[in-house]
Amino acid sequence: MSFKTELWNNALEYLEDELSDFVFKEYFETSITPLAYENDTFFLQVPDEGNKILLEGQYAVLVENALKYYTQRYIKVKFVVASSNDMVYSENEAIDEIAAAEPKPSVEYNVYNTSYIQFNPKYTFDSFVVGPNNRFAHAASLAVADAPAKKYNPLFIYGGVGLGKTHLMHAIAQHILRKDPTKKVVLLSSEQFLNEFLDAIQNKTNVQFRNKYRNADVLLIDDIQFIAGKNETQNEFFHTFNALQGSNKQIILTSDKPPKEIPHLEDRLRSRFSLGLICDISMPDFETRLAILRKKAKEENYQVSNEILNYIAENIESNIRELEGLLLKVMALNEFYNKPLTLDLVKKQLKDIIDISDKKISMDLITKVVCDYYNISKADILSKRRTKNIAFPRQISMYLSRELTDSSLPAIGDYYGGRDHSTVIHGYDKIKEELKTNGTLEEEIKKITLEIKNSK
Repeated sequence: MSFKTELWNNALEYLEDELSDFVFKEYFETSITPLAYENDTFFLQVPDEGNKILLEGQYAVLVENALKYYTQRYIKVKFVVASSNDMVYSENEAIDEIAAAEPKPSVEYNVYNTSYIQFNPKYTFDSFVVGPNNRFAHAASLAVADAPAKKYNPLFIYGGVGLGKTHLMHAIAQHILRKDPTKKVVLLSSEQFLNEFLDAIQNKTNVQFRNKYRNADVLLIDDIQFIAGKNETQNEFFHTFNALQGSNKQIILTSDKPPKEIPHLEDRLRSRFSLGLICDISMPDFETRLAILRKKAKEENYQVSNEILNYIAENIESNIRELEGLLLKVMALNEFYNKPLTLDLVKKQLKDIIDISDKKISMDLITKVVCDYYNISKADILSKRRTKNIAFPRQISMYLSRELTDSSLPAIGDYYGGRDHSTVIHGYDKIKEELKTNGTLEEEIKKITLEIKNSK
């Protein structure tokens, strides 16, 4: 397969996700032929002048973004109309036009990066919505991106599926390359690392494999937990880790669990993963979920009411991907009905996805019920105030958050005013001890818990 064909096929994969089925099939999938690539200009043949005008006016930037996604460099797109006698416009003719094409400055990324990286251009620090659940991880990522290998090395980010770990990885890599395009940055999943390692063994290309990773300035590996239990891969990564750290190069890893909780991970890797900074990303609270939906709607130019956005944010608590997926479904409904959606219609259409009776307990819900019970505001309970009438309900909220949710101690601390996890432990232990001797408190906790479960 020629380079121009491979480049266009990769771009089509990106475009298929960004365009409606009709537009993709009608104007892209079979109507465009890649002609030539020269001097950062990609010539694409289209069937007629009408297609050319449409594509140049509405889709040229999107195509250039697709090409940049796979090459990590700016590539100018030029649409060329097939000749009137239906003869295919030749590659030589296309190249002849390059001299007349106005040059456009581009960032010359290191070849090392263009060969190995496929960034998602949407995953930047600007597009990342910061909330109590991810503030620490975001700040640490930005610090590492600003000064690789100067702070927090390795940086280890853990959390559940679809909470933003991969977004931060791509944001870090792209931020580093914008500041210094000569940096050798490698970003991949642990599965890719494993597959390349096995290929290297099979093809006897171990030296090239090791050079690729051990000569990097920044190595980012997503879902590192998947190398656990694979002894040869763990051994290879152990030596890669040591080589990079010994050369003062930056390492960034993500996982679904902190190092100490990853099963079948070698102790020597567990200890090395814990050498730098470990930070978690937990489930977003209501306000963060709503902010994510609003930002996504604005980015995609979706016209959707606050009432519907609130409904989605209230009922999808698991992860960001589900949030955005549900918003996409709502907008598909909007196109189908071709009229503004009402909340009742959305509820009816999404009843199989949003099951209120099976809704999980959240820290938002716990806080609301506790605040109502003790007649204080949410702002009070999240504040730094330490008066007894505020501090005691806060400790009860922390206790119930640990008992009734899967949230980690740092996540609970972040939610309740950015407190340290040791504060959460203290509050939890205090309520737990008092429950052993205080019958009144026990009854209060029972009433609050019942109200929480009935309010799901």
